[in-house]
Amino acid sequence: MFPFVLLLIASFLFPIAASPLNRGISIPSGDPNKILCQLPILKRILCPRTSSSAITKNTPLGIASGVLDPDGAYRFSVKYASAARWQPSTIVTNWVLPNGATNSSALPLACPQDVLDPSAYSEDCLSMVLYVPPSLTVTSNAPTFVWIHGGSFIIGSATGPGLDGSKLAIATDSIVAVIQYRLGVLGYMAPNGQTNLALKDTVNALRFLNTVVPSFGGSSSKITIAGQSSGASAIRALLAAPSASSLFRSAVLQSDPMNFGLLGTTTQTTLLNYFTQSLGCGTDAACLNALSLDTIISAQEDLSGAAYGLDPAAGLSEPIRPVLDGTFLTSPLDSTAPFPAVSKHLLVTTVLNEAGPAIYGGNRDPLPEEAFPQACEFTFGEDRTEVIVNSPFYPAVPSLDGSVDSRVQLQILGTDYLWRCSSWTFSRNWVQHGGIAYVGQYVVGATYPGNDQVPYCTEAGVICHQDDIEIVFGTVQNPTSPQAALTTEMQKRYKAFLNTGNPNVAGVPTWTAAGTSDVHPILLGGSGEVGVGACVPSFWGQNATYDYQVFNQ
Repeated sequence: MFPFVLLLIASFLFPIAASPLNRGISIPSGDPNKILCQLPILKRILCPRTSSSAITKNTPLGIASGVLDPDGAYRFSVKYASAARWQPSTIVTNWVLPNGATNSSALPLACPQDVLDPSAYSEDCLSMVLYVPPSLTVTSNAPTFVWIHGGSFIIGSATGPGLDGSKLAIATDSIVAVIQYRLGVLGYMAPNGQTNLALKDTVNALRFLNTVVPSFGGSSSKITIAGQSSGASAIRALLAAPSASSLFRSAVLQSDPMNFGLLGTTTQTTLLNYFTQSLGCGTDAACLNALSLDTIISAQEDLSGAAYGLDPAAGLSEPIRPVLDGTFLTSPLDSTAPFPAVSKHLLVTTVLNEAGPAIYGGNRDPLPEEAFPQACEFTFGEDRTEVIVNSPFYPAVPSLDGSVDSRVQLQILGTDYLWRCSSWTFSRNWVQHGGIAYVGQYVVGATYPGNDQVPYCTEAGVICHQDDIEIVFGTVQNPTSPQAALTTEMQKRYKAFLNTGNPNVAGVPTWTAAGTSDVHPILLGGSGEVGVGACVPSFWGQNATYDYQVFNQ
């Protein structure tokens, strides 16, 4: 068997440089701040670009102080909520800078995570960064684009690579808000039994924005939430939260690994009991509050490694994720329960080679032909493997020397199973129950930091997971003509979608809305629509089923 291949097929992994499979980052000797500035996720925290021209705005929470971002928008960093450890967050009542800063150019520290130096994070991390076009006035009634970062719910920040929202804000005439929320066990494994604290942080961020965006020229009734990867998974969960529905009008889900269902309460309880026992405090608040972050993060790593063995429904990766608690989240929004009536407009996109970083990053050498069926059987079981292997969708393709590299098949399979086909199934369900969805696939992208360490992801025509982020934000360094053209197109489409719920606008190809059977997936950076392939309801929906159907979470 090929258990490591299984891990790569059945799980979503963020960039190799930040992956739990490759935590060892080589750092040269020298001044610590200068060294840490070389790491993309820390660069804008410890070494922000020079900003000038301070600007202030009057808000219901007091005077907001910001700076002119080098890319042209006004930038405001702000703390939106406070939270004691493993307690619900509460919205701030005054406008304050993050982490006790006194300089309005300061950027927030990240939430605790094991890929960062402790000096770069803080539990006091419920902050956001607003980017406001100088053209907006208090009467502009502009939309707001709220970005929820990805990172498997355990890493990431508002200051991650490519997330400077200045160019996007100016191109779309909108306010761009990039938010942070509690990560890992601090956001999802409260020993006192409270669930979905991190998701509730994002709800408070939206409530905060509903209060303040009119002061910056925004409309509280024109808020769109957007995110990539687990950020998109968080949005899918928010779509199932009735208490959040009135806080945003539409949503953008980029590369959501929709094969992962919400955790069931039984699975959540099993994982929580294991985690709580490892801490050794029970529910003693004083003991829990006295624990060091190192101790908590170490226990989180232990839980992540043990989760699949404790309950296979947790999955081999991303076991720390939203839970279908029946109160805050009331529907799984999948095929395991009746789908509720919906109405919001969505953009649902994936990229051409979603599984590339996982399959090729974890297997640097070619895999033999027999690896494909063996990995499928180990991952899916005998019956499901027979359906997959005997289908026409994943044929073995000999190279010039006649050998077969199973990584080719595994990459396509992983992309279909975890991202593309499951997203299409979700989109069909959404439309069938009253919503509007526009489905697309990026065939042009920009190599995201970390993916450049995977040779496959740097090959011509390969678009790996996360390679859409800098296209959307307009932060590609020295873009090629196709990259620049797609950035212009997507920002036009996003501007239209933020204002009308429809990404169609003069000067770009028509994007047909998804139907109840044909989702009309447009090629973003290409022409026409994506071939259906394995993404038909009768294949993954019945014969070879998604994890959320297998475990009926």
